[in-house]
Amino acid sequence: MFGNISKALVLAPHTDDGEFGAGGTIASMIRQGIDVHYVAFSACQDSIPEGWPKDVLLKEVREATAIMGIPETNLRVLDFVVRRFDSHRQEILQSMVDLNRDLRPDLVLMPSREDLHQDHLTVAQEGLRAFKRTSILAYEIPWNTIQFPAEGFVSLTESDVRTKLEAVTAYRSQADRPYASAEYLRSHLITRGLQIGCDYAEAFNVVRWVMG
Repeated sequence: MFGNISKALVLAPHTDDGEFGAGGTIASMIRQGIDVHYVAFSACQDSIPEGWPKDVLLKEVREATAIMGIPETNLRVLDFVVRRFDSHRQEILQSMVDLNRDLRPDLVLMPSREDLHQDHLTVAQEGLRAFKRTSILAYEIPWNTIQFPAEGFVSLTESDVRTKLEAVTAYRSQADRPYASAEYLRSHLITRGLQIGCDYAEAFNVVRWVMG
């Protein structure tokens, strides 16, 4: 399915964004032997719900990525302050340049430039600069977009869907978010699947696709 892709990098502004936007695709890639790396730019210590320890998302992202099959050695969590990414744009860009130099991924999964969240948009903009010669798919976060150019689709198996839902469930501190509902997430995957004639799918904006 993924052609000449052997190594993929997931850019998640916050822990859990990669699972919400591309969890099924990550599971599918790993099932097909692709080396997947995951970088979260913030563990959102300043927005943890009351009653939870400040480091809870650090623990939850380790559990969630392990469920998807990402080795702990392929997980990095940076410490940028949630909702303040724009003030640290150059440092974020440099971290991506370093990642590109160290990993040389064939494919980058990142937020869409249509995403309204300020941190997501910063990662999308700087990601395009850092990985301008690399294939880039922008994943869909429906509750953060007014419109989304769904130009690419990845068909998913029932196993991929279950893995995505289990990974999202690992974020127990975020369980009260309406968009964390397994029923909602599965229904959206069904909707995207209907658009390409399969049971389930995730949609992407094709930012750049390098062939050969």
